[in-house]
Amino acid sequence: MPEISDIGLKVGIEVHCQLDTKCKLFCACPTRLSTGEPEIVFLRRLRPTQSELGQVDPAAMFEFQKGRTIAYEADSDTTCLVEMDEEPPHNLNDEAVDTVLMISLLMNLKPVDEIHVMRKVVIDGSNTTGFQRTAAIGLNGFLEISNKRVPIQHVSLEEDAARKTGEAGMTINYRIDRLGIPLVEVTTGPVINSPEEAQDTALAIGRLLKATGKVKRGLGTIRQDLNISTRHGALVEIKGVQKLYLISRVVELEVQRQNELVKLKNELLDRGLHEGDIAENLVDVTDVFSKTQCKVIRTPLPHGGVVYAVRLPKFSGLLKRELMPGVRLGTEFSRRAMFAGKVGGIFHSDELPAYGVTQEELDATRLKVGAGEFDAVVLVADKLENAKDALEAVVDRARGVLKGVPEETRAANPDGTTGYMRPRPGAARMYPETDVPPIAISAERIADIKANLPPPPDTVLKRLAETYGLNEKLASQLLDSDYMELFERVASRTKIQPSFIATVLTETFKSLERDGVPLENVSVEQIEGVFDLVSVGETAKESVGDVTTWMAKNSGRMPREAVETLGLKMLSESELALVVDKIVSENTSVVKDQGDRAAGKLMGLVMTQVRGKADAKRVAALLKEKMGSNG
Repeated sequence: MPEISDIGLKVGIEVHCQLDTKCKLFCACPTRLSTGEPEIVFLRRLRPTQSELGQVDPAAMFEFQKGRTIAYEADSDTTCLVEMDEEPPHNLNDEAVDTVLMISLLMNLKPVDEIHVMRKVVIDGSNTTGFQRTAAIGLNGFLEISNKRVPIQHVSLEEDAARKTGEAGMTINYRIDRLGIPLVEVTTGPVINSPEEAQDTALAIGRLLKATGKVKRGLGTIRQDLNISTRHGALVEIKGVQKLYLISRVVELEVQRQNELVKLKNELLDRGLHEGDIAENLVDVTDVFSKTQCKVIRTPLPHGGVVYAVRLPKFSGLLKRELMPGVRLGTEFSRRAMFAGKVGGIFHSDELPAYGVTQEELDATRLKVGAGEFDAVVLVADKLENAKDALEAVVDRARGVLKGVPEETRAANPDGTTGYMRPRPGAARMYPETDVPPIAISAERIADIKANLPPPPDTVLKRLAETYGLNEKLASQLLDSDYMELFERVASRTKIQPSFIATVLTETFKSLERDGVPLENVSVEQIEGVFDLVSVGETAKESVGDVTTWMAKNSGRMPREAVETLGLKMLSESELALVVDKIVSENTSVVKDQGDRAAGKLMGLVMTQVRGKADAKRVAALLKEKMGSNG
């Protein structure tokens, strides 16, 4: 892969963060999520509408063509008729407006004179109305980040979407408790030129938002979208990067993907391929697979299913070309086929024979579609209509390879790779909201907010260091985490060393996440409860990680129950003394030969048995006493 500096990389970032307000943006419902089974379920099918100029947004049409039914789940304590789209929106939440005005001022933006709410077409099911309400609050600002001025194009206030809870067949489920929670959206200009710079920029914006004390924290409360382009590639939007540390990885892999697609384009041109050579000549090859041992192909056949194939001229060997880790060109084709044809996937000749498909079946298929030595073949088994739609999408995407990198919207995966999501939206996506009147922003209102701006992140870092004795690294990690408020609460009311609390909430928790521990299942209250048990001496500091892991894997269970189940209750002085006595008596020769130098080895032996059940300082003191008495 060429150097990043050589490919004309440009990145723009959109940071979305939930505001910590008392109620939602357009109603009085609380901004918390519900638990348990929903009280109400209702079905909808969303359809695209024309813009004021009679245009239909391509992304909206794409979602509509999936033909899905949406099952919305609701609860009376977190939703009302506004979220159900059975009642018009109420007036804009003043608390949310003031918060976003404050954020705009902190980012050097000029607040708008009048707020106008717009509708942004979204018919993937995440909003009952078929659109998201959004309003620009501040325009044309900047932040100084790593000695570079990054333009902030606009800061907007919008409503969060419903959360997806599952899908089955052609029905997708959304819980609408999250729908309507106020979001701030911060959009930078496309001036970021490296993966590291992208991560630094997102980090700086996230820090500023958190330093306001007006945004929610925790998994799902902050999300980043990236707009990435390269000189010979195209503008690609990547949605839903939830972890800040993944941003540089996402940018690196998108650069790699675009570079590989450009190389594929050039290779096909060198092979003499022209766009007109790729035809939608779909061929019925069901008879070839009438006795196949491939379960995926065999399953739909007794129910009227068919097997169809298409020839991709001069594509032989290219469908297995890796674009990014675990994502090949064939993967991209399969994703398009799955969306367009509602099929489970595709088979292609670069991966066959395999999966129960024999060489004889592959040869017969190639013969029927007229594939030559340098041609690839793609086949699909499903209902006739689905199979044809899927292969037509494959042909369309194959033609796109000759153009290089397609403009599209992709979804971020937890490992930093991405997958095709939908076409990029166009200008027809936005139109005015008629149910919410404009709001004038007075000079007095701006002056009041400006007079009460919170301290910047640098000041917060200095306060953390001075108040709690934290080093710069630990203070920075804490500010970037979701646990700063919890840290200050625990550190101010317990005798636990602040540096230990901060280390657990940052480094220990990051390590647990890397090990796959689902920390999103553990509430702030539960974590605080673990520290309370440590503070009163019911369990040792070393047990915090194990107790938290147990609660993450046993959702809803409390810290004391975890301590008892894991056997991590602090040993009494007499119980600990028995363990130390036993270790010392079993190693009297070591003590005699090494004297005080034996303490390290014995300490390790004792802690192996009592870790999480005894404080290390207590063990060291008791061990010193026992060794002295034995000497």
